[in-house]
Amino acid sequence: MTYGDKQKQVSTTASEKNIHTDFTNNMTYGEYLQLEKILSSQARLSGHHDEMLFIIIHQISELWMKLILHEMTAAIQSIKQGDMQTSFKQLARVSKIQSQIIQSWDVLSTMTPSEYMEFRDSLGQASGFQSFQYRLIEFALGYKTPHVLKIYEKDAELHQTLVEAFHAPGLYDVAIQALAKAGLTIHPDVLARDYSVPYEPDQTVKSAWLEVYRNVETYWELYQLAEKLVDIEDWLQQWRFRHMKTVERIIGFKMGTGGSSGVNYLKKVLDQRFFPELWDIRTEL
Repeated sequence: MTYGDKQKQVSTTASEKNIHTDFTNNMTYGEYLQLEKILSSQARLSGHHDEMLFIIIHQISELWMKLILHEMTAAIQSIKQGDMQTSFKQLARVSKIQSQIIQSWDVLSTMTPSEYMEFRDSLGQASGFQSFQYRLIEFALGYKTPHVLKIYEKDAELHQTLVEAFHAPGLYDVAIQALAKAGLTIHPDVLARDYSVPYEPDQTVKSAWLEVYRNVETYWELYQLAEKLVDIEDWLQQWRFRHMKTVERIIGFKMGTGGSSGVNYLKKVLDQRFFPELWDIRTEL
């Protein structure tokens, strides 16, 4: 079973299977979307008015991330198969989803520090830092650090899913493979690299992308792919920046609920790069 197959299996629950195979004439909108389950999942622990906002914003973000993973996993498979046009549609959808998540921070920032402190203690050790879908997105983008896996050891099935993703090729790996398939020179060590190790910039990859950008008509599909990747990294960094500023606005430089360093951690990840050569070549064009 491939990682893509595993993702499909994880994202399709028994209830989803039932509801999609039991279409009847009297099925309602609410039944199809399982609204009773979704709309009853906002269990406030404090009873404070603004805790509802906090819960819903994070639940919505997780739903959007589920769709990002759905599209990104499919895009990786499309690029592997040489179906670039399909991958462009999938990656463009990822960028649109990212814009929605970014705007959600504007809604959360309507909550003041005093309001948040009314229910913050009720969160215990729960933290967005623990979001396994966010980690899967990072893995798909090539950012992998072994210590992250330890966070999820409590759940054996989830941990196994993360381990498989950790060792699978990411979006940039298959893009580089596409460069090689197009006849551009890529160092063999890059093509045979250990996918569990964070990607390091490579001169042959940089030269290949330069060739693509200097000969757009010859490498039109690779050029489009490159710009789709830049879009995704650009939006991701804007997402992270809005996250950081929202957290700073609400809790300042306090420690995060899950023990993270809060704003300091969020500022640090702004320096992470996923597709380094695609940014570096802009100086040389």
